[in-house]
Amino acid sequence: MDEDIIAIIACFLVVFVPVAGITARIALKPLIEAIGKVMAAKQGQEALQMMERRVALLEQELQAVRGDVRQIGEEREFYRRLAESAETAKIG
Repeated sequence: MDEDIIAIIACFLVVFVPVAGITARIALKPLIEAIGKVMAAKQGQEALQMMERRVALLEQELQAVRGDVRQIGEEREFYRRLAESAETAKIG
């Protein structure tokens, strides 16, 4: 009797384990792929947000550099006019 139960369990396992494995693979593969796509999209979105922050910082830095260049040009023009007025005062 015990041998019959062991034989039935062995036959059941020989058939059940491969069938369960194949079924799990078929059922779980789309789920795993979907999770992978979501994670990849999330990483891509985080990278995009980081890139947008970097571009915004670069734009701010560019605005600051433009302001500095404009100020340097104005100072240069001021000193040029100052030198011209000093020459005019020496001559006149």
